Amino acid sequence: MKNILATIILVSATFSFAYSQNVFKRNTISLDGNWQIAEGSMDTIPVSFDHTVPVPGLVSLSIPAFKNVGPTVKDRRSVSQFDPLREAFWYRRTFTINGAIPKVAILKISKAMFGTKVFLNGINLGEHLPCFTPGYFNAKNAVKEGLNEILIRVGSSPDAVPISVPRGFDFEKEHYIPGIYDDVKLILSGTPHIVRVQTIPDILKKQVRLQIDLQNSGEAKTSELIFQIKEVKSGKISGELKKEIQLPATDKDTLIYVIIPIKACHLWSPEDPFLYNLEVNTEADTYDTRFGMREFHFDPITKKAVLNGKPYLMRGSNITLYRFFEDSTCKNLPWDSTWVRDLHKSFKKFHWNSLRYCIGVAPDEWYQIADEEGFLIQDEFPVWYGGIGWNVWPKELKAPELVKEYTEWMQDSWNHPSIVIWDASNENVSDNGKTDETGKAVWKVRNLDLSNRPWDNSYSTHRAPGDVFESHPYHFQNPNFKLKDIAKESAIPEGNQYKNHESFPVIINEYGWLWLNRDGTPTTLTEELYKNLLGDHSTTAQRWHLYSTYMAAETEFWRCHRKAAGVLIFTALGYSRPDGQTSDFFTNPAKLEYDSSFLKYMPDSFSPVDLMLDEWGNKIETGKQHQFNIIAINDLEPGWNGDVHLQIVKEGKIILDKSKSLRIPSYGKESISIICETPEKAGIYTVQAVLEKKGEKPVKSVREIEFD
Repeated sequence: MKNILATIILVSATFSFAYSQNVFKRNTISLDGNWQIAEGSMDTIPVSFDHTVPVPGLVSLSIPAFKNVGPTVKDRRSVSQFDPLREAFWYRRTFTINGAIPKVAILKISKAMFGTKVFLNGINLGEHLPCFTPGYFNAKNAVKEGLNEILIRVGSSPDAVPISVPRGFDFEKEHYIPGIYDDVKLILSGTPHIVRVQTIPDILKKQVRLQIDLQNSGEAKTSELIFQIKEVKSGKISGELKKEIQLPATDKDTLIYVIIPIKACHLWSPEDPFLYNLEVNTEADTYDTRFGMREFHFDPITKKAVLNGKPYLMRGSNITLYRFFEDSTCKNLPWDSTWVRDLHKSFKKFHWNSLRYCIGVAPDEWYQIADEEGFLIQDEFPVWYGGIGWNVWPKELKAPELVKEYTEWMQDSWNHPSIVIWDASNENVSDNGKTDETGKAVWKVRNLDLSNRPWDNSYSTHRAPGDVFESHPYHFQNPNFKLKDIAKESAIPEGNQYKNHESFPVIINEYGWLWLNRDGTPTTLTEELYKNLLGDHSTTAQRWHLYSTYMAAETEFWRCHRKAAGVLIFTALGYSRPDGQTSDFFTNPAKLEYDSSFLKYMPDSFSPVDLMLDEWGNKIETGKQHQFNIIAINDLEPGWNGDVHLQIVKEGKIILDKSKSLRIPSYGKESISIICETPEKAGIYTVQAVLEKKGEKPVKSVREIEFD
């Protein structure tokens, strides 16, 4: 693909017209499905292809199976991984073109690991080394009418691409499994060809600005552009435009800007994920994309997120999809549309409105589903070099390569309304602060996104006004930790030794450190912690109960202190294995099953109207008057009016219940105290604060307290 741009043409929508049925459709041929595959060297095409594998998918899904795909990394803290059994995997399939080949033929491989090289009908189309961004290959001189043969080579391990290219380093992974894990398609069109379109919503003026990237192969010409916007669900026309433009004779791309008013403009939000479809036509090409009318930023004064002009509190979790890729239960689930949609629907029961796609970019369909189901996505590029002695920044990885890959990443995703934060790296300090390659790259690319999304670059010093600082306050990592230690924490966490010196808005996008494997056993990081908290002979039920109540309490702490713009617990989907360090929240991810304790306690801790019982494990005297302090919050614009109860429970029976009326203002926070007589009999009781309002499900904050 040619570089953008020399010529810029500005067009304003000054009139509309009666739109007729479009006849300028491009031909997009999906090459997804079952491919033949063989193992071999980087430079020699295999003689036979005796296996099949789905595209999109991973090589681990091949039939019959290959031996030891994704070899075990001997030292997971090392960057390198060499596959001793083969250098590469070769994909093969045929397809048929009926009719003459037009002037434009482009092969798109949306995402593949590790590095792609393409041959079409024996012609080398080139290489695309990046593993997490789309590769575009000019197929005009190779594709032909009739039967075509395509070969795609991918490296068998990260060592297939140079260390100057991000390879998804994650020391918790023990297998790096290759494969073409996103769509493959052949795009056929005439010229002028629409390379891409960027949608820039303007919710105040109820219009969308468009940046159209055109390629005109040949002589200067007058071209007619036709635009139509429809509501996705109803099909109702919301905006249209027709305009003639003059395209110069150039081998460079031309950028064209238009503005289209949106009739009856309907905003997109997680609560109301309303989508529009845009169709752009030239006389020889058609381009479709979806978008949402939404605006998102962080307020540098209030330190809060702002969605569509109003404060918005982010609540959610993380998806470490590339860890799930190596999980024994993974199989084809990441490419099962129904499962991926149901996964996101299951998150709604926890009142989550936000997700961080962590340490890796997901297949495009995940973002389409996030658009439809309504989630704010912090999209994280897979760069993780902490510079703390075990994953030091490789000197070969420089900003120019990151600029290239960040550009491809943004261009492929910027129309998704769900994506609200570009996340350049995870826990990155860029060689202990000596360099900041990610920060340098961010400064080069941030203006490409005309919606001006904020950036997160973990602990590096790249910041610009409106960017956000990530915090990972893992205070359970001390094996001697007790719940009462939470109350000693600052209400605005830094999370580690790398401080938010410039006082940017903070999003807590990782916390926890109480992980359990899916069978209820502790992970390698939490074995000593559970021994400290429950002793040597705890049951699975006891561990899940403690995990759920402690995580709920910590969630309440971060949310109710109201110092963070977002609170995202780690982690909703990842791996689970006997030697694993972290895990996810599932007992069975294939069936989307959670532990009953997790379902009992965690949803309340993320409720939009929530509360925190400000008691943290200190003993309370029996038979005395005691003041219980409660903090209540409201994430919603309407004020909340109801009652707050203080209840003491023994063996499932409420033995004390005192209440007060409570009003929580719009987006507000209220503190309230309830004084009551403590039990006469010593022992451990359940104490819970409860928000109640007629017609709404009660919300609880629960503590187990010893009265002595």
